[in-house]
Amino acid sequence: MRSVKKTVLLAILASVVLVLALLHSWPTRAYTTVDVWQRTGLLVDKRLEERLPEVDHQLENIPFHVRDNVASLLARNSCVCEGESAGVNLPFAQILFPRVSAQHLHTAFQATQLDEIKRRRAKEYQSFLKRSQTPSDVLLVAEANSPLQYPTQGVEVRPLKTIVIPGLALRDVPRDLHSINITAALGTLNVAAQVDGVRIKGDGEMHMSLSSRLLPNLNRQLQFVTYSNTLFHPSTADTVQIETEGHRAVFTIKIRHGVTPKLYNTGANGDYNITALVTIATKTFLRYDKLQDLIDSIRRFYPTVTIIIADDSQNPRSISGPHIEHYIMPFGKGWFAGRNLAISQVTTKYVLWVDDDFIFTANTKLEKLVDILERTTLDLVGGAVQEVTGYTSTYRQTISIEPGEEDGDCLHMRRGFHHVIQGFPNCVVTDGVINFFLARTDKVQQVGFDPRLARVAHMEFFIDGLGTLHVGSCDDVIISHASKIKLPWVSQSESDKTYAKFRYSPDSSDVTQSKIGLLFFKNRFQCWTHN
Repeated sequence: MRSVKKTVLLAILASVVLVLALLHSWPTRAYTTVDVWQRTGLLVDKRLEERLPEVDHQLENIPFHVRDNVASLLARNSCVCEGESAGVNLPFAQILFPRVSAQHLHTAFQATQLDEIKRRRAKEYQSFLKRSQTPSDVLLVAEANSPLQYPTQGVEVRPLKTIVIPGLALRDVPRDLHSINITAALGTLNVAAQVDGVRIKGDGEMHMSLSSRLLPNLNRQLQFVTYSNTLFHPSTADTVQIETEGHRAVFTIKIRHGVTPKLYNTGANGDYNITALVTIATKTFLRYDKLQDLIDSIRRFYPTVTIIIADDSQNPRSISGPHIEHYIMPFGKGWFAGRNLAISQVTTKYVLWVDDDFIFTANTKLEKLVDILERTTLDLVGGAVQEVTGYTSTYRQTISIEPGEEDGDCLHMRRGFHHVIQGFPNCVVTDGVINFFLARTDKVQQVGFDPRLARVAHMEFFIDGLGTLHVGSCDDVIISHASKIKLPWVSQSESDKTYAKFRYSPDSSDVTQSKIGLLFFKNRFQCWTHN
C-alpha cells in the first residue's frame, strides 16, 4: 500500500514539474493579428500618392525644342518585335553578317487558347507584382523646403539606358540669376529638350549647370533633364548631387535590370488543381520500407501528383510507378545535397517538402496550404506533424540577427511566432517551421540548401533564407510521423540499424562542430542563442 502511495506521489510530482516547464517555455507575449493578404492593386499607398508633386500648369505654356538625339534614348514603355529583313542569300552570309531575327512567342499556342492563356498569365503577373514590389519602389519627391525639389526615392534606370529625372525644381528665391548644378557618378546628364532663356553648360557630361534669369523657364528646363547610365552594373545605384547657392541635396538613382517574372501556367479557374500546382519532394536514405509507406499514403489522397525522390543509399533499389521520379546520388552525399537535387527538378509553382518517414492522412489537406500561398504574400507555409503518441508539433521559430562588431553578429532563435494572419485563424507568421512545408518553388531554389550539411540539418535553411523568405505556419494541416519508439520485443530491421549508424553516429560531436563552424564563418556569427 505504501509503495502504491509513493508511486502516485511521484507521478503527481512529475506532472507538476512538467506543467511548470511547459509554462516556462510557452511564449508569453501577446500576439496581434496582421493582414498579409494580397491586394487588388499595386502596393501604392494613397498617402504616398498624396506626397507626389502636383503638375505646375504655369509651366505648360513655356516653349521648348526637342533634342531628338537625346529624346530617342528614352524608354517608350513599349517594345517592338521586329527582325531584320533578309539580305542577299550568299554562302556564309549569316556567319559573316548575322541578322537579327524575331519570334512572336504567342505562336506557341493555338488561337483558340490564346485569350485564356493571356488571362491566366496576367493574373499570375499581378500576383508576382504584389509580392515583388514594396513602398520603397514608389516615386517620392521632396518638396522645395530647401528650396530644392528633387526625388527622394523611386527613380530607376536600366543599365546603360536613359531616363528623365522626375521632380526636379527650384522654388521662389529672390535672385537676379537662378542656377542649379547637378553631378552624377555613374552616368551623364543631358536635356531632352531646350527651353528658351536657359543656359546649359556640361550637357552630356557627369556635371551639368543650368541657369536663367527666369525661374519658370529654369523649372521648365528641369523637367527635361535626363540621366544616362554609362557604367554597366546589373544592380547598383548612382548618388546624384543637386545644389544651388547655399543649398545642397543628394538622391539616388537605382541602376538595375527589371526583375524577370517566373510565372506558372496552372490551368483554368475553379478549385485548386493540386496536380498542376504541387510537386512532392523527399530525400531518402536506406529506409525504403518507410518511403513506400509514404508513397502509398500520398496515392490514397493525391493519385496523380508528381513525387520526386532523391536517394543516396549505398545499394539503391528501383522505385517506379506513375508520376514518380527517382534520382540516384553518390552514396552518402547528404541531406541538403539531396534536397537541392529534388527541388531542382520541380516544374510546378509549389513544392511540398516531406521527410521519407511521414504519412499522409485525411488531415493532410494540401488545398489549405495552397490557398494561403495563393491569397497572401507568404513564400512558404509549414503544417503540423503528429507523432504516434498523439503529440502535434509545428516547431515555430523566430529568428533575429543582432548586429555585432569585428567579431561578428549574434544569431537569436526563439520558439514562437510574430503574429496571427488575418482571415486565417490557424495560421501565423514566423521565421522557421517544421520539416513539412509547402513553398513557392522559385523562392526555395533562390535560397538553396548548403550541401555541406550532410546528415543533420534543418533550421540552417531558414537562417540562410532570413530576409528572403516570408514564412508562415498553419496547425490545421497535419501529417503523421512514423513511430520512432523502440519496443524491446520488436526487433529492428536491418535498414533501420544501418540508418541509425549514419544518423546517430559516434562522431555526432564532429557534425555539431561543423555546423557551428559554418555559422561562424559562412554567416559571420559570433554567437548563437536559442531555447
